[in-house]
Amino acid sequence: MFRTEYSKIVAVLCKVFGLSNIQFAEDMVSDTFLQASETWGLKGIPDSPEGWLYTVAKNKAKDALRRKSLFHNKIELEIKHKPIYEAEIDIDLSVNNIRDSQLKMLFAVCNPLISEEAQITLALQILCGFGIEEIANAFVSNKSTINKRLFRAKEVFKKEAIKLELPPEKAILNRLSNVLSILYLLFNEGYYSRTSQQAIRKDMCWEAMRLLNSLLESNTYNLPECQALMALFCFHASRFEARTNEL
Repeated sequence: MFRTEYSKIVAVLCKVFGLSNIQFAEDMVSDTFLQASETWGLKGIPDSPEGWLYTVAKNKAKDALRRKSLFHNKIELEIKHKPIYEAEIDIDLSVNNIRDSQLKMLFAVCNPLISEEAQITLALQILCGFGIEEIANAFVSNKSTINKRLFRAKEVFKKEAIKLELPPEKAILNRLSNVLSILYLLFNEGYYSRTSQQAIRKDMCWEAMRLLNSLLESNTYNLPECQALMALFCFHASRFEARTNEL
């Protein structure tokens, strides 16, 4: 559930509060899952676990903004412009908005202003819900290096004021090519896993296919190059079991 729901809620919160506040969004969602692990262990899993996560994440975000608003009003009484956290925040966690937010996050993460290696790292963390240690294992690196890479990439979001939005129509094909390249590298990272423990990281391959499928579900991006890449993924996925044998 963390794999599937973490990225959805982060994407929606970033759509509301801006990509520059991605760390705020991640903190809220991490707190939500922490509360879930504590509460569900005592009271059991609720009838609608996804609904529970969405409600708690939404309330945590609103509470955090109210606290900021209270602090802000105490130290700056003569503010001229109403800050975003004083406004009535509408956090839409409907299926359509989640799909739209994730699609926009995919294009934001694959922005050419960010290095290719950092794009894959961001995709693994933000879109696939991978932990720092898992990402470090995938890259045969250490957690410190991965944290620094993520920090620098997120600083680019702020410095360049990258927005969570789809690229202009004229730039779609160029950016789409970059997105498909990152998804191919993500799948390839799982298919030819560099970790000593696993020959294939199927979870990484499935996530690459899931993200590509989100493109195919959109009429705008259901293009021959996207379909061809999915066909390639499906072909290689069909050979997962054949690539390994019992020891």
